[in-house]
Amino acid sequence: MGVLLASHGARRRTLLFATLVAVTIILMAFSNTPALLDIQRGLNAAVRPVQGWLDDVAGGVASAVGTLDEIDRLSADNSRLRGDNERLAAENARLEEIRRENDLLAGLLEVRAGFEYATVAVQVIARESSEFRQLVTVDKGTEDGIADGDVVIAQGGSLAGRVVEAGPNFAKILLITDTGSTVIGQLPSAATGEVRGQVNGVLVMGRIDAGEQVELGSQVVTAGIELATGARSPFPKGLLLGRVIDVQRDANAIVQTAYLVPAAAVDRLEWALVITDYEGGLPPIEGQPQPCGPGDDGTIPNEERPCMSLPPP
Repeated sequence: MGVLLASHGARRRTLLFATLVAVTIILMAFSNTPALLDIQRGLNAAVRPVQGWLDDVAGGVASAVGTLDEIDRLSADNSRLRGDNERLAAENARLEEIRRENDLLAGLLEVRAGFEYATVAVQVIARESSEFRQLVTVDKGTEDGIADGDVVIAQGGSLAGRVVEAGPNFAKILLITDTGSTVIGQLPSAATGEVRGQVNGVLVMGRIDAGEQVELGSQVVTAGIELATGARSPFPKGLLLGRVIDVQRDANAIVQTAYLVPAAAVDRLEWALVITDYEGGLPPIEGQPQPCGPGDDGTIPNEERPCMSLPPP
């Protein structure tokens, strides 16, 4: 029975194959006939619009897919470029800050090179600013030779203040704009006056002789007064204090007042120099003058201390 079914199936496949071969031969024989060519042209003409539409749709889909891919690529490129720009901006800001600090330090080094005093460079690490106190804290102290009373100068050799507290690795500086700061200033005419700090940051130079002509724009420096008794100013002579921006005169007064803008931008002070070997105020005990005795004229003999005449009681 199985052999019969197999023979029957083989005969069917053989017959189907022979039929397909015959049809193929017939189609090949008639493929070039005018009638069949007309039919092909007609079918092509009928199908061409649909084929064109399908081509357009396929092209549009391909273009849309390509556009989406391009958008994704551009978005990734933009994200990468944005990250690169942010990194470069941060790097530029860092380099600009380094350049600015280098300029500040170079300016201080120039001041130090032209100074006759020993100095220590310090950096401001804290700031106390209120209507009562104008203080900054720097990063060096007694371990670097800084002591109470040392003078502090800023960019350009201008006076910034004095050390009022020195620790092992820090020091607090009272700025010249503090209301408790007083410095004897000197005008180009050699007239002097007391320069005091104010809450608004302007310096007030008072007790100027009314007969002096104080010009706007005049520069005021530390007077550095030394007395015959051996006492001298806590501040070296010639440090720039500020520039005159206003003058108040009273015809009935014997003194006048000038207002100065500080030469040192103490509200933005970052780096400064501390003078460590200037000895202001009274000289050491062994060098202070003593009352003159009978026959003394105040001169300084060799190996002896100077003397001064005491005022009458």
